[in-house]
Amino acid sequence: MATDIWFDQDKLYVNLSDGREIGIPLEWFPRLKNATPEQKSKWKLIGKGIGIHWSEIDEDIAVECLIQPEAFPILL
Repeated sequence: MATDIWFDQDKLYVNLSDGREIGIPLEWFPRLKNATPEQKSKWKLIGKGIGIHWSEIDEDIAVECLIQPEAFPILL
């Protein structure tokens, strides 16, 4: 489950409830890559942390696809 997120110039970082932090290339998510800093900051956790939602750019990301990207080949 996600507990928090943050960005640097090239990656989305997700803090997980088990203490892990994962970094994902923004290239995987063009809407996020092209979003303004303000749009990126307007996120919310959904499903008690199983996903992340940005309503302004219509983006939803399931945490499971970040943890196991090989199970979601569309991302690779």
